[in-house]
Amino acid sequence: MLKETRRTDPELAQIVDKELIRQEKCIEMIASESTVPVPVMELSGSVFTNKTLEGYPGARFQAGGEVADEMERLAVSRAKELFGAEYVNIQSYSGSTANYSVFATILKPGDKVLAMRLDQGGHLTHGSPANWTSTMYNHTFYGCDPETGCIDYEEMERLAKEVKPKLIICGASSYPRLIDFKRVAEIAESVGAYSMCDMAHVAGLVAAKVIPSPIPYMDFVTSSTTKTFCSARSGMVFCKEKYAKELNKGTFPGALGSIHLHTMAAKCWSFRYAATEEFHDIMVQVVKNAQHMAEELMKRDYTVVSGGTDNHLLVVDLRNKNVTGRQMQTALDSAGISVNKQVVPFDTAKPHITSGIRIGLTSVTQRGLKEDAITEIVDMIDRVVNAPEDEAVIAEVKARAEELISKYPLYPAGAFA
Repeated sequence: MLKETRRTDPELAQIVDKELIRQEKCIEMIASESTVPVPVMELSGSVFTNKTLEGYPGARFQAGGEVADEMERLAVSRAKELFGAEYVNIQSYSGSTANYSVFATILKPGDKVLAMRLDQGGHLTHGSPANWTSTMYNHTFYGCDPETGCIDYEEMERLAKEVKPKLIICGASSYPRLIDFKRVAEIAESVGAYSMCDMAHVAGLVAAKVIPSPIPYMDFVTSSTTKTFCSARSGMVFCKEKYAKELNKGTFPGALGSIHLHTMAAKCWSFRYAATEEFHDIMVQVVKNAQHMAEELMKRDYTVVSGGTDNHLLVVDLRNKNVTGRQMQTALDSAGISVNKQVVPFDTAKPHITSGIRIGLTSVTQRGLKEDAITEIVDMIDRVVNAPEDEAVIAEVKARAEELISKYPLYPAGAFA
């Protein structure tokens, strides 16, 4: 790879090489990250990137779309079979634009939306003041039970009856527990609202049938295709067949323009790969590793939000350790371990400081790490938490981290020859 880039722009090629080295030496534990297989990179750079198309197979706005039509139809067929869906639109560029497509399909300015609070697991596109959706729609937020750290469905139902929203959103970016999709759908139906799940973080676990799927229950299900799905930087939207025509219009021309055919090709490959035993086994181990990490942290007196995890991530409240999320993000990064600062439920720290960190197990599991290695990583994290400003400790942990991760290659030898 990069043969022509090395010839034509060696300076840029060196930067790419640096990033590869960084990834190879890093214990990557950011919950929204994963490692794409080589075919995904190949297809993301394929000749499909040359083609501009708008519209849908058989009804394009440009000529020369016959081959792309074949590819999109194959991808759609694979996605529907993989997820057991009635309908899917795979033209979204990301998880965020997948959400926007649904909003464009069913919402009008000023419509009421009930979604999860950002500080308790929700996503920016679910109505955060920092996102344009907050000024377009009228949002009300449900949250978690202060005692359990789990979604307060009674509060959700009470707010739904009180507000009578047009849309209820579930799904989150930092929620470690399973969601009762059936109950959310029933609450939505009881007040005449549409239901939507943003499963961006758990799509790979759903595809591998490691955790329950929202698709049988929700009117709409959105997702990115990165994170646990381990594919190209893109998105997808599932819906009931009765909404298919409206969703297509909401996607194009409602929310998006021309199609990113190169990433669509990569997704097409991933819809097949995600049905394999290999992918299933990786996803099973992702959950095992996440649960093992939670247990090991709690043994060392760490507060794990909700007391554990059912998926690929965990949120750690660091207040009893007298360090902040930002402090630990910086210190652990210096020690060769990537996590991200994270607000915890009912956090009193500012969002750019935070009281916690979010840890994801997808990337390290893809590299082959299992429970014994996870225990060693917890020991490293604990060492840094207890001495976040000690340069000698940081250097010692960095050496340990690089030694550990070097045993688990990021890609097979020769993949980048």
